[in-house]
Amino acid sequence: MKLSIITVCYNSAATIAESLLSVSQQTASSIEHVVIDGNSKDGTQAIVRQHGRRVATFISEPDNGIYDAMNKGIQAATGDVIGFLNADDRYAHPEVLATVATRMEQDDLDVLFGDIAFFNANAPDRLVRRYRSDRFRPSLISWGWMPAHPAMFVRRSVFENTGPFQINYRIAGDFEWVARAFYNKTLRYRYLPEVLVHMQTGGISTRGWRSTVLLNREVMRACRDNGIATNWFKILSKYPFKLWEYVRP
Repeated sequence: MKLSIITVCYNSAATIAESLLSVSQQTASSIEHVVIDGNSKDGTQAIVRQHGRRVATFISEPDNGIYDAMNKGIQAATGDVIGFLNADDRYAHPEVLATVATRMEQDDLDVLFGDIAFFNANAPDRLVRRYRSDRFRPSLISWGWMPAHPAMFVRRSVFENTGPFQINYRIAGDFEWVARAFYNKTLRYRYLPEVLVHMQTGGISTRGWRSTVLLNREVMRACRDNGIATNWFKILSKYPFKLWEYVRP
C-alpha cells in the first residue's frame, strides 16, 4: 500500500524542516511526500529541496488559499491512501505511517483516524492538549465533531467519490469535506487509540477567539450546505469537552 502525504505551506521556513524530517524518518516502505507551496518569499523552497529526502512532487506557485493548495496536492498524489501533514507539525514517532498502512490494509478500511497532541513552539517536548478523535460519529457532525484532520488517512477512492475541498471556506473546509463524505454515507472507518501527530499551536484554527468565531460560523454553514440540521446550541456544546482535553493531555 502506497501512502501519499501532502504538506501545504507558505512562508514556512521556520518550521518546515522538522515536518520534512518527520516524514523522511517514517519506516513505512512506500511513501511519497507531496509539498505544495504558495510561492513563499522566505526561503521555504530551498529548505524543501535541501531536506525533502522523500519529497516526490514539489509545486511552488500562487494559490487561492489552503484548501486550493490541498486540492492541488490530491491531484498530484499517486498513493492508495492520502494524508495531510501541516508545515509546522510532525508525526509522533517513526512507525506512524507503517501502522496506518497495516491497519488500513488488514481491515480493508476507507478511513483511519487517531489523535493529535498540541505543543507550544517554545516547548516542543511538552504536550498541552490532546484532541481525541474517539468521540467522532457521523451522527455527531451536526454537533460540530470531526476527526482530527492531520491524523486522518483516507483512501483515494473516497476523494474521487466525494470530490475536492471547497475553496470558498477559509478555515472549516476540512469539516465541510468530512460532512460531505460521512453524512448519510457508508464508509468503513476505524479509530486508532493513539496520538499520531504532534501539532503546533497557533495554526489557522487555533489563533484565538476570532478564529473560533469564524470556525463555528463556517461549521454552521457546512452543515447547512450539506442538509444537516443543527443550531448554535449543538455547535457550542462541544467546548466543555474541549476544555477537558487540556486537563488530560
